[in-house]
Amino acid sequence: MTEKSLPDRRLAPELLAPAGNWECVRAAIENGADAVYFGLQAGFNARARAANFGTEELPRLMETLHARGVLGYVTLNTLIFTDELAAFEETIRSIAAAGVDAVLVQDIGAVRLIREICPQLSIHASTQMTMVSAETIAAIESLGIERVVLARELSIAEITKITSATAMPVECFVHGALCVAYSGQCLTSESLGGRSANRGQCAQACRLNYTLYSDNVKQDLGTNQYLLSPQDLAGINHIPQLIEAGVCSMKIEGRLKTPEYVANIVRSYRRAIDDAMVGQHRAITAEEQRQMEMSFSRGFTPGWLEGCNHKRLVPGQSSAKRGVMVGTVVALRGERLTVDLTHPIMKGDGVVLEGDRAAGKEIGGRIYEVFSHNRPVDEAIAGRVDWFFQRGLLRDAHCYPGQQIWQTDDPRLSKQLRATYTSETPNHRRNIDIHAHAAVGQPLRIHVQCDNIAFTLETESPLAEANKHAVTPESLQQQLGRLGESAYVLRNLEVTIEGKPMVPFSVLGKLRLEMVTRLQSESLKPIARSLAEPGVASRMIAESNMEIRKSARNSSEIVNSEAINTGAKPANLVVLARSLSQLESVIAAGARRIYTDFHDIRQYREAVTIAKSHGVEIYLATLRIQKPGEVGLFKALAKHEANGWLVRNLAALRFAQELKIPCVGDFSLNVTNPLTAAWLIEQGATRITASYDLNRDQLIELVDSMPSSEMEVVIHQHMPMFHMEHCVFCTVLSPGTNKSNCGRPCDRHSVEMEDRIGVKHVLHADIGCRNTLYNGIAQSGAEAVEDLMKRGVQHFRIELLNDAPADEIKRIVALYQRLIAGQTSGADVWRALRAENRLGVTRGTLEHSRNPLAIA
Repeated sequence: MTEKSLPDRRLAPELLAPAGNWECVRAAIENGADAVYFGLQAGFNARARAANFGTEELPRLMETLHARGVLGYVTLNTLIFTDELAAFEETIRSIAAAGVDAVLVQDIGAVRLIREICPQLSIHASTQMTMVSAETIAAIESLGIERVVLARELSIAEITKITSATAMPVECFVHGALCVAYSGQCLTSESLGGRSANRGQCAQACRLNYTLYSDNVKQDLGTNQYLLSPQDLAGINHIPQLIEAGVCSMKIEGRLKTPEYVANIVRSYRRAIDDAMVGQHRAITAEEQRQMEMSFSRGFTPGWLEGCNHKRLVPGQSSAKRGVMVGTVVALRGERLTVDLTHPIMKGDGVVLEGDRAAGKEIGGRIYEVFSHNRPVDEAIAGRVDWFFQRGLLRDAHCYPGQQIWQTDDPRLSKQLRATYTSETPNHRRNIDIHAHAAVGQPLRIHVQCDNIAFTLETESPLAEANKHAVTPESLQQQLGRLGESAYVLRNLEVTIEGKPMVPFSVLGKLRLEMVTRLQSESLKPIARSLAEPGVASRMIAESNMEIRKSARNSSEIVNSEAINTGAKPANLVVLARSLSQLESVIAAGARRIYTDFHDIRQYREAVTIAKSHGVEIYLATLRIQKPGEVGLFKALAKHEANGWLVRNLAALRFAQELKIPCVGDFSLNVTNPLTAAWLIEQGATRITASYDLNRDQLIELVDSMPSSEMEVVIHQHMPMFHMEHCVFCTVLSPGTNKSNCGRPCDRHSVEMEDRIGVKHVLHADIGCRNTLYNGIAQSGAEAVEDLMKRGVQHFRIELLNDAPADEIKRIVALYQRLIAGQTSGADVWRALRAENRLGVTRGTLEHSRNPLAIA
């Protein structure tokens, strides 16, 4: 292998880069990405704020990528509403026809629809599908998914357990921003501002500052107020371990980032992967890390790759890009700022002085002049220097000795990065391997291999015997390697020579040109695909109805919706209790079916005993996340012999089906269309809970599109906003770093987190030490109940949160019992409860507007 040669990338893991626009595509290609993922302006992608691409651009985009040996994946990683299925079908047809290599999908119904429209189109399960174990992967294998993007919350050890237990190829994130909540399970933007993360409209409420109360006492957080804002993932030093773990694709986050960021991070990981593949991996140097952080950084962390370290993950001191710390302030005299620098800085660089960003006290700008020993300097310089900024910038500024200085922009680095993707000459080339056979009396044959392309070429005439200058390996290397400004480079050449054949340079030049032309044509060869006749979405909706009705005939739980409409079978109310005291109060209030969601699942045995002694039906809630090694929690639930389960993840649904445990699919299964609903019922769910991403109109549309007796609607709750592996209890209330050494403060303290408009949100931990932050304001969908009952919905649920006096719980339960019995109106219930009147909003609704300060 020559110095310029790279390892065989057919055997290396794929390097997958983000692209929010054309410049980012070029930056990814020219810096060594194997594949690029991007969204469409047609929607259905989780980065609605990115520029994205029009469907009319897809053919040119895919041609650009394929000509350089790069794959292209379209992100369709949002939930799909019922009225969008037809438009989604048209989008899939455009994607398939354009030669897109794969689509990344969150919605199960969307996966089913894609399979019917174009069976040859590869589908990857998005991280939004919350794949966290071999068991969750096994639950979706029948859908025809060909790759799974794992949740970011997995350690390398857990990833290894997954890959050893499944044949499914897995992809994982190695660099970029980290969501504090599990992707696909965050309802914060929806709850606070009516803009859903499951619809590509995340408002990043995790990046805001919060105040924490423990047992009603305000905690002194000092400067650590960004309690839910993780630092950025940088897994570059863990590449060898990820390769060893069996990861097939390493993904860089950043469809909202700049092309300079894409160029910077892609080239760094390209080098790291290539080095690891030849056993030469090394930790990045301080300068290499500095350059990576200059493109974008909230501070680098290994994320969860090394396991949980909550304090390292979320230091809490900042939430935005700050760049790299380069020094401290010495003094401010008028407009002259004296500083001590640990890294060379020059005029034109961007810097920011440490301050309270939330209060608008952070000061930053470009350096206009640099002086050393009272003399102006133009080059980058470290040590003690004086800076001048734009006149007036530092007037009345609060500067003090020791104040940290961060470099936010390095124009020299940015120029260097732009040069990698703006030149007419390719910066990154595809490797060619050639085996040449030259023999007197036979044509010269070359077998060419480039990525997955392989072919053989030969000269038109047999080779004559040389009188003087016989062909040599060196002459073949020189002539076949003269690839000029093409996108190819000769990596390896193996030569077999028999006798003393002569090969004219003109013949080699013609063969070389034919080789490059063939490589280009093979790269752009259309993908063979078949498309179903139009109307697949409407046909599948009708078929889903039949599937649901067929399942209903086999379930004693289901009643005919006509019977409900005529009053023959009244609707029923289910109450979710979160403690034994709530359970007893709910039973006293007359509830006949109860769900339990306890912090300590050891109390489930007593809960089942109490419920059954009162003739009350009881279902136990599973955890929302099931990671490797946690199947035992399912077995523990099964031992309690409750009437059924409220299942919150696909592994739990599969486990319950295998043990023939009746189960209801909860909101976390993300049902927003009848195709998803039908599949979950087919997998064993007795009925399903409507997603909280549906507004009132969308919910009614879903109900109208399927047998409504299969639907359960939550009409009173405190919205579960963040559901996260990160533990705030551990970070703030414990000297420990994870569940092995935290001392479990969650068992002893009640915690609330106050947002910037003064609302206190309730924090709970589950048995898996995962935190959920619940909206502090109760929400009621009482006014929708009458309309839903007319449409045949039979099952309604109210969810309690914190313990309250028994008479208050009785009052809440009684209000909703009277509502579904037709003895009071939804408006009266809402007024009585003084709760928010909504079912969750993503776009135009009938509800009153929300306070924008909750998000902005």
